[in-house]
Amino acid sequence: MEASPSIILVTARVHLLLASEGGRQGPVKSGYRPNHVFELQPDLSRLQTYIGEIRFTEVPLIYPGETHLVTVAFLPMPVIEKYLQAGTKWWIYEVPKLVAVGEVVSIL
Repeated sequence: MEASPSIILVTARVHLLLASEGGRQGPVKSGYRPNHVFELQPDLSRLQTYIGEIRFTEVPLIYPGETHLVTVAFLPMPVIEKYLQAGTKWWIYEVPKLVAVGEVVSIL
């Protein structure tokens, strides 16, 4: 999968939360486009959300409770580059619900 100049690709470890943890009821398929949050205010409100498409080919679906290595394609919005380095963790939302957590493994 190649990155175009208008897309930033990262390999990430994504864990979908179980419904009992407040996460999704069902699985996601490749092409899933939730909101990505890298920083929270002290009161836990979101500071900035980013657009990112989660892509994968190893399995047809990712189910709540599972963790997988995926590729995330981010739109290059202002300041997103400062978050995209190995080890950075972030929250994945379906507004307003936290449904997953991610960790950058590498930049492609």
